[in-house]
Amino acid sequence: MADTLIVNANGPYETVGPLTIVDPTGQEVEVPEGKRVWLCRCGGSADKPFCDGTHNENGFQAENPARQRFKKTAAE
Repeated sequence: MADTLIVNANGPYETVGPLTIVDPTGQEVEVPEGKRVWLCRCGGSADKPFCDGTHNENGFQAENPARQRFKKTAAE
């Protein structure tokens, strides 16, 4: 499974397979190992969950950095 999710400034999430995406109906989309994918976070993509570049046209702005939400444990 992918273990890194990149949050692009004013753009999509980015990750690399192998990855399984499960939609609200339970349908699984398999992303093969080594395949890079971009996932929509502006809400405007016609190809959800994948990014189709609509963020460039709809003025999507999200420049805030990711915040550390979970405390690291000694084992990490």
